Amino acid sequence: MERKQKDRPLLLKRETETSQKKRNSERSGSLQRYLTNCSITRMEGEGNERKFTLSFSSEEPYDRWWGTEILAHTEGAMDLTRLNSIGVVLYNHNRDKVLGKILRAWVENSRGYAEIEFDQDTEADVIYQKVAGGTLKGVSVGYMVEVWEEVAPNKKSSDGRFNGPCDIATKWTPYEISIVSVPADPTVGVGRSKESGEDSRSEKEGVSSFYYNEKQLQINQNLL
Repeated sequence: MERKQKDRPLLLKRETETSQKKRNSERSGSLQRYLTNCSITRMEGEGNERKFTLSFSSEEPYDRWWGTEILAHTEGAMDLTRLNSIGVVLYNHNRDKVLGKILRAWVENSRGYAEIEFDQDTEADVIYQKVAGGTLKGVSVGYMVEVWEEVAPNKKSSDGRFNGPCDIATKWTPYEISIVSVPADPTVGVGRSKESGEDSRSEKEGVSSFYYNEKQLQINQNLL
């Protein structure tokens, strides 16, 4: 009995280290976030029948299994280069189901916005009709986080805007926007790093392994 009690701190330490490794691994992989208030609106004007404006991200706290995640939308936090150059609209994050293109993406009032245009092929038209008819209303974004700020309990973020405990993505890159039928469960680990050797749920859903790169995690000092 005495030996078991002595071994308990060591076992707890190992469990903590394993949990931390899993947490860091999944945070450095491909992530997805479902936006409940995405405001999909058809653009007005002649020739805009297949064009819509939508919101795909916000600073709303998002509960992951490892804790609360916040995507910063301050200047320079979100890299929109990919979306504005080769960005596409997918169905349920499946890279084999391309619905259309992203005409432009921008940040406004701490939210990410995009103008999209549906393609005219048969498969894209099916989803277009459901969006236009109001059947499909969900939007989800796939992204990678390059830099995190960890805010401890009862501490404030470095800019003083958020209270801990939370993890803030202070530098991140969205790489696709999806029209989704059913939102992903945020309590389940969606992305894993390439080095973990495990098949990720995102890869099974069709997200290219190109996005599974090792990312540096930055732990910023919290303000008192």
